Amino acid sequence: MTESTPLRVGMVGHAFMGAAHSHAWRTAPRFFDLPLAPRLTAVAGRDPERVAAAATKLGWESIETDWRRLIDRDDIDLIDICTPGNTHAEIAIAALEAGKHVLCEKPLANSVAEAERMTAAADSAAARGVYSMCGFSYRRTPALALAKRFVDEGALGQIRHVRAQYLQDWLTDENAPLTWRLDKSKSGSGSLGDIGAHSIDAAQWITGQNIAGVSALLETFVRERPIAGELVGLGGHGGADAPRGPVTVDDAAIFTARFDGGTGSGGTESSGAIGVFEATRFALGRKNAMRLELNGTKGSLAFDFEDMNSLWFYDADDEPNAGFRRIQVTEPEHPYTGHWWPVGHGLGYEHGFTHQVVDLVEAIAAGKQPTPSFADALQVQCVLEAVEASAADESRWTKVPGGWDGR
Repeated sequence: MTESTPLRVGMVGHAFMGAAHSHAWRTAPRFFDLPLAPRLTAVAGRDPERVAAAATKLGWESIETDWRRLIDRDDIDLIDICTPGNTHAEIAIAALEAGKHVLCEKPLANSVAEAERMTAAADSAAARGVYSMCGFSYRRTPALALAKRFVDEGALGQIRHVRAQYLQDWLTDENAPLTWRLDKSKSGSGSLGDIGAHSIDAAQWITGQNIAGVSALLETFVRERPIAGELVGLGGHGGADAPRGPVTVDDAAIFTARFDGGTGSGGTESSGAIGVFEATRFALGRKNAMRLELNGTKGSLAFDFEDMNSLWFYDADDEPNAGFRRIQVTEPEHPYTGHWWPVGHGLGYEHGFTHQVVDLVEAIAAGKQPTPSFADALQVQCVLEAVEASAADESRWTKVPGGWDGR
């Protein structure tokens, strides 16, 4: 393959994630030397006027109003899925069976059963040279990628503690409208799958350990919300006097976890870390605080996405009172950053999606499985299901399928 070989992309969905993905497909080849040239060939949406407007705004060459026609097109090489979770399995499996590479937003599906079918389809397609990846974009944040490098190099020693929080506040107004994210049939879960999935994936990826068992608590603080205006013939987005509908997902999720230990340096098994996870969309004042802290036998790491260009590191060999030191992750030797701005000029939320495109395109061109794979995302789905099962059973300790329960 040469640099001029196109990778013709068809995207399904064009709202928040669709805009982020569109920006990434446009931007990646302008800052990275890619082995394939992404081409924004077509975008699909149900409403002809809205999808046409999105195509013009986001830079897509053509439109479809049915994702099936997008998959049927001979001028599409890859399907990018940016739709609610209840549609992921059908679209992804059809695309893979049609010989299209797939990028699917997280969480992979709305159930383990769906995720298993998607993973089986992905494995079958990979044997034919057709690849798939799940879009856990936070893996591509330079500071978190640097954290993984530290762990892989042994800078923390044996990991003992994992603390993960994902805090937002956009649902604290009880009159905020009832959207698809609050409907379990469409979203699968609430804060747990929407943002908690990111924390689960990041923790497992950086530590190299899978979560083996959990004890969980889920809470829904506001159980009814105004139905969006367009659904009931009202102007705007409803309000205190608008008809209300049920919220069928969690507003907050908290769980403790035992990790399986993974494989330590030299290929030896190590005892698993213990973890505490929290995901909520009701933390007033927290806008997108995706936080992760790891404590090991030799050092500690801490990260907060609201200060996304910083990684905090503590080395046990430093002076006893030295405390954490801040690493500004903008040096050219840091992951991804050498392709962007001069030292000290930080990156933003959108860059994670651009780096995701870069890694995906390079893997496809090399004939290698990109990560996170659908199998990796299935593992996250298994954790989500175990959390829900534990919460439904008075926080009983619940084993994650396929994992060691730590007992």
